[in-house]
Amino acid sequence: MGALRTPREKWVEEGLRALAAGGVDAVRVEALAKSLGVTKGGFYGYFADRDALLTEMLDTWEWEATDDVLDRIEHQVTDTLDRARLAGHLTFSDRLRPIDLAVRDWARRDPAVAERLRRVDNRRMELLRAAIGTVCTDPDEIEARSLLAFCVAIGNHFLAADHPGRTRAEVLARAGDLILDRPAAPAHKD
Repeated sequence: MGALRTPREKWVEEGLRALAAGGVDAVRVEALAKSLGVTKGGFYGYFADRDALLTEMLDTWEWEATDDVLDRIEHQVTDTLDRARLAGHLTFSDRLRPIDLAVRDWARRDPAVAERLRRVDNRRMELLRAAIGTVCTDPDEIEARSLLAFCVAIGNHFLAADHPGRTRAEVLARAGDLILDRPAAPAHKD
């Protein structure tokens, strides 16, 4: 009986984990093989080279960050605003957020990755525009609110500020309400 080969998806998944943890330079065939507990020879049964793996990693990230998210919200939620909210939670989940941030960093140095990121972000913005368009009719305001929502979703992960008397989740929820032009909930008296 021959040795079991490590499935292609495992190489991609380990590559995405390495990307999220250490950036694109951390995605090295030898290091991935060691993490998987296999020899690097099996890698070449699936991929011509490291660039082929990187492309497949980006394909996987793009699919998970767009098509999979859109499919999941389509089947789970009917309200457009709730769809946008769920899409944000799925897009910036514990799994996808570190990969997304690593792809953003990689895109600063690689025009092809930057173009792919632009495509993903444009699809995300389309969803935001549709959602915000349900509470606002001014195209300029829809665009501005969509940008603010997206910036909050991404920038929140870089911000280390405290929020006296509030949790980050409370402040983010209120920011979302402001972007969606919802009135503040009445303050509770203790």
